[in-house]
Amino acid sequence: MSSVELVLLLLLLGAFTGLAGRYIPAVPLPLLQIALGAAISLPQDGLHVALDPEMFLLLFVPPLLFADGWRMPKREFYALRRPIVTLAFGLVFATVLGLGYFVHWMIPSMPLTVAFALAAVLSPTDAVSVAAIGRRVGLPGPLMHILEGESLLNDASGLVALKFAVAATLTGVFSWRAAGADFLWLVGGGLGVGMVTAWLFSRLRDAVTSKLHEDANIHTVVLLLLLPFAAYLVAEHLGVSGILAAVSAGMTLNFADLERSEHVAERMQAQSAWTMIESTFNATIFLLLGLQLPAIIGSGLSYGEGFAWTLAGYVLAISLVLLGLRWLWMALAVRRAIHVAVRKGRPVDVPSRRIVAAAALAGIRGAITLAGALSVPLTLTDGSPFPARGLLIFLATGVILFTLLAASIGLPLLMRQLPAERENPHRREEREARVLAAQAAVDSLDALPPLAAAHRDVERAEVAARVAGDYQRRILGQALDRPDAAGGADPATARRLHALEMELRLSCLRAERQALYTLRRSHRINDDTLRELVHEIDLAEVVVRKRRRAEAAGKSTAGETTGEPGGH
Repeated sequence: MSSVELVLLLLLLGAFTGLAGRYIPAVPLPLLQIALGAAISLPQDGLHVALDPEMFLLLFVPPLLFADGWRMPKREFYALRRPIVTLAFGLVFATVLGLGYFVHWMIPSMPLTVAFALAAVLSPTDAVSVAAIGRRVGLPGPLMHILEGESLLNDASGLVALKFAVAATLTGVFSWRAAGADFLWLVGGGLGVGMVTAWLFSRLRDAVTSKLHEDANIHTVVLLLLLPFAAYLVAEHLGVSGILAAVSAGMTLNFADLERSEHVAERMQAQSAWTMIESTFNATIFLLLGLQLPAIIGSGLSYGEGFAWTLAGYVLAISLVLLGLRWLWMALAVRRAIHVAVRKGRPVDVPSRRIVAAAALAGIRGAITLAGALSVPLTLTDGSPFPARGLLIFLATGVILFTLLAASIGLPLLMRQLPAERENPHRREEREARVLAAQAAVDSLDALPPLAAAHRDVERAEVAARVAGDYQRRILGQALDRPDAAGGADPATARRLHALEMELRLSCLRAERQALYTLRRSHRINDDTLRELVHEIDLAEVVVRKRRRAEAAGKSTAGETTGEPGGH
């Protein structure tokens, strides 16, 4: 099968599983896609794909992590920075050491450095899987923010640990001092490259749109889609973390977007493009994982029929130790947070044991783990085979499947027993933001400058009162009425009043949007609330503008037909 045919088939299968997932809600979409990929690869003459890890990382990881970094609520990320950083870095290194020694003890034939390499590829959680399953089961908002922030950062620490474990296996030499310095360079350089790349893009975008205005929308969206790849490639060329560069580029661009509240068309085009890309790439990642399964399982079974049960026991033991280390780390972190809060006399909201267990169970492994395992070299520097490489890949794949299944089954059971929140904080914040935005729209009507003609002032006052009444009813939570603004006026007056109403509504929508961006800059709402409400306003503005254009075109046509001018 040619590359073009393979791409088209994966796109078709991704669309099919997306539709099928709506009719099988009990099965998480990632598991459905993995199963389908394995099914079409299982027969002898089925579809077999040789996955290049470097190409995989380049094509799929940068745009997905960029989108996650752009979407991550920055207010919550900063507020929860301590648990996020300790999980993304501290837990990763604790996992590499603890799990590495355990694997070497359990499988003495696997060298210690290779056991560390296996622990390193298993240490990062998967942002795609965490988001797909966590949102489906309804994890609490703060916990989801911690898990998403952790999965954005721990890819870099896990892959850095893998790099040093592989280098120690190849050379037989390891230096903690060199590893620490290299780690700081990789992390700091990756974050810096991403921020600089996004800042340069934002300046270029502002310069282009200031000259071309609406004509630049499609071009800036295309450049935006290429930005994650640019940040990743520049960082990799400089020898720093391309993954962190993609994440930091997304987070930096989010801040730059706070100054572009009026670019409606560009924002809507970019949102549609990113939605399509994320859906397609997520499906392709799990389909490719499924396509690798038969070959990986076959390599494990080649050790012998009796050894298959031993391998299954290895996978189970490693998975349980991995989740146990995660649970222990989180339990100790909660105890320490409580101790610090009590010592400083601050109130503390103690999470329940079920929440701690859910946080541990949500440590799902996925695409980065598979790509890291497949990136292990085939041979050593002397040309001999890399020790236990096939076993490493088999065990990593088994743990991916185990954590996916455990989270898919266990998380709904844990969340079912939790008491429901009295009010979702996000919904409360959204409701308050709607009221403040509506009040800003009413205030903008009062601040409008007077018109030249007195009768036009009277007309505008009447229309403005009606529009303000709609906003006041929205503030009070009442249904909006839709009486004819023109009443029994003659057709010419009716058209003029309707055009005036459209103009005032556009002005109010702009005032609403600007109020929401002001609330976001002052951290009174987060990025999720801003994105959701601004999207509604953008859609409303598009509808109003289309109605204005349609009415202007109809009026112009009527004027040409009757031989009259089309103006007011």
